[in-house]
Amino acid sequence: MFGSNSYLGLTNDPRIKEASKKAIDTYGTGCAGSRFLNGTLDLHIELEDRLARYVGKEKAILFSTGFQANLGALSSLTGRNDYIILDEYDHASIIDGSRLSYSKVIKYRHNNMDDLEAKLKGLPPEVNKLIVVDGVFSMEGDLARLPEIVALAEQYNTGIMVDDAHGLGVVGEKGAGTASHFGLTDKVDVIMGTFSKSFASLGGFLASDADTIEYLKHSARSLIFSASMTPAAVASTMAALDIIETEPEHIEKLWANTNYAKDLLMEEGFELGPTASPIIPVYVRDHEKTFAIAKMLQDNGLFVNPVVPPAVPADATMLRFSLMATHTFDQIEEAVYKMKDAFAKLDIITLKEKI
Repeated sequence: MFGSNSYLGLTNDPRIKEASKKAIDTYGTGCAGSRFLNGTLDLHIELEDRLARYVGKEKAILFSTGFQANLGALSSLTGRNDYIILDEYDHASIIDGSRLSYSKVIKYRHNNMDDLEAKLKGLPPEVNKLIVVDGVFSMEGDLARLPEIVALAEQYNTGIMVDDAHGLGVVGEKGAGTASHFGLTDKVDVIMGTFSKSFASLGGFLASDADTIEYLKHSARSLIFSASMTPAAVASTMAALDIIETEPEHIEKLWANTNYAKDLLMEEGFELGPTASPIIPVYVRDHEKTFAIAKMLQDNGLFVNPVVPPAVPADATMLRFSLMATHTFDQIEEAVYKMKDAFAKLDIITLKEKI
């Protein structure tokens, strides 16, 4: 399995499974209501407090999914006369949330700071503006150029929101995310994260200053009108957070695997994207061959995700090769050699001798 977002490989950790079972025994399988009605448990409050401390913000609020967290934030933080500025490669949930905001939406070229500045220069200085970026871009694996974004945001009086779905548990102090990685937590206004990746569960959250979170509690429709996270999901997320905060060896092993895989793929002649994360884009640049290779590999016991439009541009189709802390070097080698054989059969790269 080289197509999972479980970067720390915790989805089958017995401690997390046991925490989930205990929560079901204590609270049942669901809350049967929204957070505004009967759907707030002591578990929800505890996890929110812990997440706020973890990412370095005053308060946090839970959502049932990460997608809903972005919908809730972007549909309510800005208004009809405001502006949302997006990286063109931002996740679909960011795009959909911005469509619900009634704000004017502007996109800049991916990680292109000159284009971002040009867009900011053209906006009225007195209006509210919010730059929203992925911390780690989900397909390309590269990081947002947060230091430059912060500098521009300060120059043009703009807020910043970072979607750290693929950054939490991966980069930063104890995996606290992209803002932590760059030492810019205080400069980022809103941090969003999900639990379906490194945290081995399901759900999402927003973290910010206390006033912003209080506002979102009463304004984010995807929070107010959705059932709350199940007790099992909350408990498993907290158990994963326990492990992440106290056992740094998982993140260390993830990066050892990432660096080993990247070096081996490059040595074997694959064309890789400029990744800085466990997400390694292996370019095919042909729509039909991308699916053909994915099918060949799956038939040969290797699962990787084919990525085609609209997730990426038409000329950038790829295999999304993603690492987990639980992979062994032997498994990485086997995967790379199987990929090499498949690529060679379709004349994408020249077959080389095995190391």
